[in-house]
Amino acid sequence: MVDELRESHESARLQALRLYRVLDTAGERTFDELAELAAAICDTPISLISLVDGDRQWFKSRVGLEVRETPRCMAFCAHAIETDAVLVVPDARLDPRFVDNPLVTGEPHIRLYAGTPLIVDGGHRLGTLCVIDRRPRSLTASQIRGLQVLSRAVVTQLELRRARLDIESLSQVLPVCAWCRSVRAGDGVWESPERYLMDTVSVSHGICPQCADMQPDPAAS
Repeated sequence: MVDELRESHESARLQALRLYRVLDTAGERTFDELAELAAAICDTPISLISLVDGDRQWFKSRVGLEVRETPRCMAFCAHAIETDAVLVVPDARLDPRFVDNPLVTGEPHIRLYAGTPLIVDGGHRLGTLCVIDRRPRSLTASQIRGLQVLSRAVVTQLELRRARLDIESLSQVLPVCAWCRSVRAGDGVWESPERYLMDTVSVSHGICPQCADMQPDPAAS
């Protein structure tokens, strides 16, 4: 039963990963800069934005590492996505999970590993933002906090990237103005996307949790 639940969860996680259409894409400056910032904050020679696929981990961004992917069986990040917490391994040579790992016994000779999961809507952990050092050490509480903050920024960029791709896909089906994003309805009239949806499908209005959090507190006025 436990194995079935694990397989079901992993299947849903991989389906969510596919929705972002990011695997095997070219490097992007926004992600590269977040990886660079993680390395700077944690004072490490290596930093990665890693996405854990079915049988591999693939790096959307990488600092201090040439390879674009490694087998999942060697991936520290495959362990880091098991929980919502930051996984910190001060010296991989002393951890039974990693002592014989080829990435520890050979290049890049991982000693410190610290990875925080990239948690998207729905609670799926697609991968990690991680930092690596070739010498054993730990991170300070402020460095760990910085890594967590940056991981949320990575997730925001993933969501924005997905939304842009969704809009581009929609524009291939519907005539959308490239400037104002108005949609041309069947009668030739240009309407806002909101008005178009109201005219074509039943829409229930409400406030999403993120916007609700931004609303002023009436008790404070």
